[in-house]
Amino acid sequence: MLKNVYENRELSWLKFNERVLQESRDENVPLLERLIFVSIFQTNLDEFFMVRVGSLFDQVLLDDKQSENKTNMTAKEQLNAIFERVKQLEPVKDRAYKLIMKKLKLHGIEHVDINQISDIEEKFLENYFVKEVMPLLSPLIIDKRHPMPFLKNKDIYAVVHLESKSSVKLGILPVTDNLKRIIKLSNDSLKFVLIEELILKYANKVFKNYKVLDKFLMRITRNADISEEDDSLLDSEFDFRDMMEELVKKRKKLSPIRLQIYGDCINQISINHLSKKLELAENQIFKTEIPLDVSYVFAFKENELYSHLCFNKLVSQKTTSIREDESIINQVKKKDILLHYPYETIKHFLKFLDEVSNDKNVISVKITLYRLARNSQIIQSLINMAENGINVLVLVELRARFDEENNINWSKRLQKAGCNILYGPIGLKVHSKLLLVTRKVNDEVEYITQVGTGNYNEKTSELYTDLSLLTANKKIAMEAAEVFNALSIEQLVENSSHLLVAPKSLQNKIINFIDDEIEAVKQGIPAYIGIKINSLSDKIIIDKLIEASQAGVKINLIIRGICCIISKVPEFTENITVTSIVGRFLEHSRIYIFGKDERTKIFISSADFMTRNTVRRVEVAVPVYDEDIKARLLDIFNTMLNDNVKARVQYSDGSYRRKYNKKAKLDSQVYFYKQAYEKAKEIPKINMKNEVLTTEKDYAVNEFYKVFLKQ
Repeated sequence: MLKNVYENRELSWLKFNERVLQESRDENVPLLERLIFVSIFQTNLDEFFMVRVGSLFDQVLLDDKQSENKTNMTAKEQLNAIFERVKQLEPVKDRAYKLIMKKLKLHGIEHVDINQISDIEEKFLENYFVKEVMPLLSPLIIDKRHPMPFLKNKDIYAVVHLESKSSVKLGILPVTDNLKRIIKLSNDSLKFVLIEELILKYANKVFKNYKVLDKFLMRITRNADISEEDDSLLDSEFDFRDMMEELVKKRKKLSPIRLQIYGDCINQISINHLSKKLELAENQIFKTEIPLDVSYVFAFKENELYSHLCFNKLVSQKTTSIREDESIINQVKKKDILLHYPYETIKHFLKFLDEVSNDKNVISVKITLYRLARNSQIIQSLINMAENGINVLVLVELRARFDEENNINWSKRLQKAGCNILYGPIGLKVHSKLLLVTRKVNDEVEYITQVGTGNYNEKTSELYTDLSLLTANKKIAMEAAEVFNALSIEQLVENSSHLLVAPKSLQNKIINFIDDEIEAVKQGIPAYIGIKINSLSDKIIIDKLIEASQAGVKINLIIRGICCIISKVPEFTENITVTSIVGRFLEHSRIYIFGKDERTKIFISSADFMTRNTVRRVEVAVPVYDEDIKARLLDIFNTMLNDNVKARVQYSDGSYRRKYNKKAKLDSQVYFYKQAYEKAKEIPKINMKNEVLTTEKDYAVNEFYKVFLKQ
């Protein structure tokens, strides 16, 4: 197999984050939204370093000679390539920020250089520092007599190099969360400096008996690659929830893996001393010319004065698949229902849960939970069910990265309310989005199963694209019940006829479906594979896709992020196209399509084609049997394939370029919202818990055109 058909996972992810950064430079995107894309780029990179780079450092310590299975790069080679690429992207990010700020100045938003302020502004800031800031600071010294203090992950610190005869002496000022980040210099406009810049400017007032040689702002990123199988805890007396609480605490103290520096007057001596104390190599130090954290922009979005600099507000619409004059339970019994977020509102699903909680025929509810909103209505519905006498079983995944504390708290609350709590099998995260409702009506047992690609989170349902299927299909329900029964006794589903259930019965089924298309080509039957996922890195599936391409199967891949296959390579992947869509909403839905015409099989799933999903997690894919829904999913998939606004196409050299053609402009996300608004006029106004989502007949469509004719 030629090496050039594979892409390294980590370098592919950096290409995805580069596409995020491209949105900050797109002049068709409103200015504050462009600034938000800079912030997203930073946040993405933070998590990438904490998780992926942290994991690679661990690999170097364990076995430096072991290489990954696609490009054969060792962990050290990957780290060097990552650091080199990130240092190439940082200046691009800096230029984007500066250009955006230059344009924002014309709209009254100005991030002022604190070293170029007027005398009046300087007097105000100095007074503000002395009276409001300085009393809250906790200065620290680092020298031979004072050890290196513990620096919190992602916190910002002002560092001052102080004159000393005997050794390097550094003063450190933590930028406390108790202080306002944005300090306005004018009442008439948003002219501002940031709190860390103020602290740095007047740091000499804190260290007033020292001569300051130089000063800068810094931020460290710590390894966050913790494991619930940590040897130090496996033999402990903690139960699993207590163990996870200990691991979350441990994460906060893991080793630094990146040092970021921001400032004008930087002496290499102080940086060298600091990096030595932190045990960081030179290639782990990253200098930036913009703030270390641009998340302050979200505060601007909340200000109505600047709404014209943001995306126009869109409201998730009611679906034509659900009528308001009949219970959702009865409607699902008659016909499967598909919801498409954020274009259609999650309130339909919440209303369904409310119906379930008040339905005297419901005897049990089982659900898997991975990530939840901070004020989760879904949790409240489950609590209501338990309090109404329904047997509620909830699998709460305590290992959902960076949501561990949130999920630990929810599990305690659910347990206190009377729900039965599961944590899933040892060593396997449960990532599936699965709900099973069991009812008993006149001695007959009925089921409703819900399977989603995401979203039991009301907040992210407005930001992520996801699909949710509700079905009364008894065969699907029986297999969903098998999934829950297996999880309850710490076992795994070995095989299934309808659902695809990882880790035992998903990857092998996908391989079989691909083999079916290879065989179809041999028999002269039209063959096709269409996959929409977030990431592709499973080498077994990749190699089978390459084999299918070589056999002549047409393959369309829509992959938002990591893609470890390179398309259009002659003799290997020339029948494969790879499209990545990065836009206003985070593409999160997964669709699998195999075959054409009457042979077409379609699934929606929570699983990407990554080894962690296909063989190291519990995932569920559900087949779509309803012909109307199948047609709708095909339309969704093909619309995204034809996107020529936010789509990037992968080329045979592994690069991604925007898709340009002479066809009418098609932004698939805009199209789906337009479609949702237009369909919403077809049914009467909707009222859920006294909240009106739409009013008169043509309101939805008129509002849509008001929004998008502006853009």
